[in-house]
Amino acid sequence: MKHEFESLESAHDFVTLLAETVAEAKRELEADVQRESTPSRRLDALRIARYNLSKLEVHVAQTSRLLNDLRTLRRLLFEERGVGFAATPVSAHQPHGDGDKPSLRQSDAVAA
Repeated sequence: MKHEFESLESAHDFVTLLAETVAEAKRELEADVQRESTPSRRLDALRIARYNLSKLEVHVAQTSRLLNDLRTLRRLLFEERGVGFAATPVSAHQPHGDGDKPSLRQSDAVAA
């Protein structure tokens, strides 16, 4: 079985394409609703389809944002952005009352 989404980027590309397709389908459906001149079962069905496409559009947008967040977190965790945080015990810089627990401080950041 082939893995379609081997990375967050490929999944994000797919979701972006899906969002474009959903938006296009929604525009076409809007035009169909506008063309219907009399109330009918067809018009009701078109409105239900429009409603469901609107819900899908919201879910796809949320998925896209989540994938962006995951990509950002991954870059931060693996230092892909070129900024690293050194895990240096705070006691090496200043005394504190928490024993020798290491911490990450922004002042320890090293710009690349």
